[in-house]
Amino acid sequence: MTVPRPRGAWPMFAAALVVGVVLLVPYLGLDIDDSRLEVSGTLHYRMLVVHIFTAAVAIVLGPLQFMPGVRARRTLHRTIGRVYLVAGVLPSAVTAIPVALWSGRIVTQIGLTTAAVLWLVTGGLAYRAARRRDFSGHRDWMTRNYALTFLAVTSRVLTPLLLLAQVPFVSGDAGPIGERVRSLIPVGQTLGWIVDLVVAESVIRRRRRDGHHTGSPDTP
Repeated sequence: MTVPRPRGAWPMFAAALVVGVVLLVPYLGLDIDDSRLEVSGTLHYRMLVVHIFTAAVAIVLGPLQFMPGVRARRTLHRTIGRVYLVAGVLPSAVTAIPVALWSGRIVTQIGLTTAAVLWLVTGGLAYRAARRRDFSGHRDWMTRNYALTFLAVTSRVLTPLLLLAQVPFVSGDAGPIGERVRSLIPVGQTLGWIVDLVVAESVIRRRRRDGHHTGSPDTP
C-alpha cells in the first residue's frame, strides 16, 4: 500500500483511479455473462455489482482525505469523509461478506470476510474518534481503514507476483495460466490486506515517533 502521507496522496489517487475504472468496466452493462468472477446466481451477481460500485467510490475518495488542500477545507473534508464511509465503505463491506461466503473458496470466505469486518470496525472507530474530537485517533483509524480499502490495488500487484514466484517450481503440465491465476487471486487478496495493515501500522508508528501526530479540528 502506498504510504498515506500528503506527498504520497496523488500517486495513491492515480493508482486508485486506474483500479476503480478497471473494477467498474466489466459491470457497467449489468450483464451477468460479463462478470469476471464466477457467480452462483442473480442475487450473487447483484451483491457483487453493489460491492464493486461502492468499493470504487471508497477507493477513489479515500486518497483525497490525505491531501493537505482537502484537509484544510473542513466542510469539504467532512463531506468527502461521510460519502466515503456511508456510500463507499459501509455498503461495500456489508455486501462483501455474502459475496465471499458464496464464492465456495475457503481462502476467500475466511480472508475477505475478515477484511470486510475489519473494514467496518475501523471505519466505525474512525467516525467515533472524530465525533469525540480525537483527531489524532481519527487519522490513525482512517489510515488503517484506507489500508483495507487499498486491498483492491494491492491484490492486483501481489497476484501476478505470486504467479511469477511459482514459475521455477511449476512443470509444463501445470494447467492453463488462467486457472493458476484464478487459484492465486484469493491468496493475493488475503495477503493484500495483511500487507496493507502492516504498512499502515508502520506509518502510524513513524508519524508518532517523528512528532507529526497532531490533530486538526475536522470530522468525517
